[in-house]
Amino acid sequence: MYYVYVIESMSSGKWYIGYSADLKERVAKHNRDGNTSTSKRGPWKVIYYEAYLNQKDALGREKFLKSGSGWRYLKKQVRHYLQKQLNT
Repeated sequence: MYYVYVIESMSSGKWYIGYSADLKERVAKHNRDGNTSTSKRGPWKVIYYEAYLNQKDALGREKFLKSGSGWRYLKKQVRHYLQKQLNT
């Protein structure tokens, strides 16, 4: 399986979109400061993911989610999560 995921910084609220064949290990690596683009903003938690059987499908989806249309799609998909965050 291949995963496209969105993680959220628990310190800043910023999102990061990524791809991995091992989601648990990849998120653990983000939290161990193993990625230059996420190392200073952790800890991170998974707020959304999709699973794919084909690597190329996952990579294509990651590329889409990083686009303007993709960001809008994600915000609609997790709107209840975002609304809950605003109310806490």
